[in-house]
Amino acid sequence: MKYPSIAVGALGGTICMTADDAQVGALPRLSAQQLVSAVPGLVDIAEIHAATLLQLPSPSLNFAHVLDSLAWAESMVSAGANGIVLTQGTDTLEETAFLLDLLWTHPQPLVVTGAMRTPLTAGADGPANILAAVACAADSSSCGRGVCVVMNNTIHEARWVRKANSMSVETFESAVMGPAGMVLEGTPQYFRPPSKRYREHFAKPDMSVRVALVETCLGETGEMLNAVAQAGYHGIVISAYGAGHVSHDEAKCIEALAPRLPIVIATRTGSGSTAARTYGFPGSEIDLARRGAYFSGWLAPRKARLLLWLLLATAAPLSACAAAFEFWKRVDSIE
Repeated sequence: MKYPSIAVGALGGTICMTADDAQVGALPRLSAQQLVSAVPGLVDIAEIHAATLLQLPSPSLNFAHVLDSLAWAESMVSAGANGIVLTQGTDTLEETAFLLDLLWTHPQPLVVTGAMRTPLTAGADGPANILAAVACAADSSSCGRGVCVVMNNTIHEARWVRKANSMSVETFESAVMGPAGMVLEGTPQYFRPPSKRYREHFAKPDMSVRVALVETCLGETGEMLNAVAQAGYHGIVISAYGAGHVSHDEAKCIEALAPRLPIVIATRTGSGSTAARTYGFPGSEIDLARRGAYFSGWLAPRKARLLLWLLLATAAPLSACAAAFEFWKRVDSIE
């Protein structure tokens, strides 16, 4: 029997961390080959090619690391891989997965997974997550779905998933839409057809472009926004109150900055969409649109930042930025 060929690339994170001294703490040490060798039953579902790409905690991953991982995944597909699995730390996993999803153009599945417990911890979840991720990547029903996150036998679409708990193995959830499916008895079962994905051909990004993420907070007057603009950032995403609101002072600051750098408003609530025509007070969505701000719709702040960065880093005109965020304002356009 010929098994599907799955390439597993390891980037680091808790899933590969061990500790010789509890006082020092766990550090990324295990290779990709060590990770896959520790998974019972893996060789019975796929032919594995394992590669250690990085050994970093996920807070230290950057855009260049993600793009290098993408290039490796594409080379594996070109070499005949039926699917790709990337293992990494969970702290930035939702961001990595979404950026990869914006850039992944192949029908073959690309699955991102990790672990909440180190390999030497009682109840370590890494091996089970790798097994489920490989099972997902090896199944033909996963084709054409873009990038998925598989954790705790649950399949999430990259556009919706977020880390919602600092320590629990059930940390990943998909607000609003819920998970895309489950891995049951080694087989992925999907709850709905593949979502319509945002598709755009992006040129090679300019790595010098910077986009800031600024959260609104009680008493903020706009000084932070001015400081970010003066620091040379090329765009700003504001993680705003409620349905996309800021203070009156911040609204005036946005109006002054909008003509020279794009400003995108997202909701900081963790679920739901920005509004378009409900509130009219100074700093409301109607007022901010008049002042030149864009709105991210259903796209969460961290992911809105990644989309804006990719647009600006590939020299997209402001009209393209506006069109890109329009895509995320209706759920029926992304289902």
